[in-house]
This record gives sequence, structure tokens and C-alpha cells, in this order.
Amino acid sequence: MSVLPLVFTSGWASGINAYAVVLLLGVFGATGVSDAVPESLQRPEVLVTAAVLFLCEAVADKIPYVDSMWDSVHTLIRPAAGAWVGAVLAGHSGSLNDVAAGLIGGSTALASHTVKAGTRMAINTSPEPFSNIVVSLAEDLGVGAIVSFAMFHPQAAAIIAAVLLAAGLTILFFLVSRIRRFLRRRAQLREEKRLASQAGGPPNRPPW
Repeated sequence: MSVLPLVFTSGWASGINAYAVVLLLGVFGATGVSDAVPESLQRPEVLVTAAVLFLCEAVADKIPYVDSMWDSVHTLIRPAAGAWVGAVLAGHSGSLNDVAAGLIGGSTALASHTVKAGTRMAINTSPEPFSNIVVSLAEDLGVGAIVSFAMFHPQAAAIIAAVLLAAGLTILFFLVSRIRRFLRRRAQLREEKRLASQAGGPPNRPPW
């Protein structure tokens, strides 16, 4: 059986929460739930690192504006993680070229990361923090459920991931105005902070 559906699903999930994907796949492999998981994902140091970073993301992802900063930092990390997971899954399976799997996993992760980051920018235009918590929990639960489902029904999970990705890109299109509002607000805050730091600096002294 081709590993392509699992590569696609893990790539989509990595764009939302790469650490959860690595942790789940590693646990499934280490516990014998699936033999499709390579040894490199089951190593104790990989699992511990993924668990710690997952906890960090679980906190940062629920705080307004902090979540967008976290997304900015992970613009390269999530696609790279999706490409790596896809490549090692393909290498373990032997049914798909490593480079092709890496490109599929990385590009899918980049697309879903774009949806996640853009949606968070739109959400951060609202003054209340509860929507961030609700969306973050929904993302965590969705990633966990679909990656788990992919262990037993990879084709069906890949179809669900594709539908969710297409829906997310469509929603993102309609949120462009709110995203622009968030970016303007962030630029305004940076300018206010810069002016405040200049006003509070040491007074100008004459050269003599």
C-alpha cells in the first residue's frame, strides 16, 4: 500500500501542529499500533523533545498576539517538519520516492500553516481572548483525531485533510480584510512602542 495518503495527512497536520504529529506518530510506532512509523520517530529523545515543544505550543497558541508571533517563528519550521516526516515515512515504506514525499509533505504543511496563521490574525482583531482558546483546542483535537484515524484508514483521512485544507483556503480568502486590519494594528503598535522608547530616552546634551 502506498504511503502517499499518510504523507499528505501528516503534512497537513504538521502545518497546524508539527510537534503533535511527531509525538503521535512516534507513540503509535513505539507502542506497536502501526508498523508504518520509522524508528527515527520512535526514539526517546525525539518523543521527549516533541512532547516539551508541544506543551509550549499548547500554551502560546491560546494567547492573543503571542499565537501570531509563534506562527511567524514556525513559518519555516512547520513546512520543514512536514517535509522531514514525509521523507522518513516514504523511506521506511519504500513505496514512494523520498524527495517526492518531502515535497508533498512540505508543500501541504506550508499551505495549512498559511491557513492557520492567517486565521489567527483575523481572530486577533477581536478584543476577547476566548476565540483563541476555542480555535486552538479545536486544532489540537482535529490534528490528534485525523492523525490517529490515518493510522487505520489512511485514504479516508487524506480525503478529510484535503477537504479541510480546501475549506480553510476558501475561508482565508474571505478573511483578507480582517488580516489586513490585524497587520495595520500590529504596525501601529510597533510605531507607538518606538515613539515611546524615544520619548523615554536620555535627554539630548549639548556637544560642549
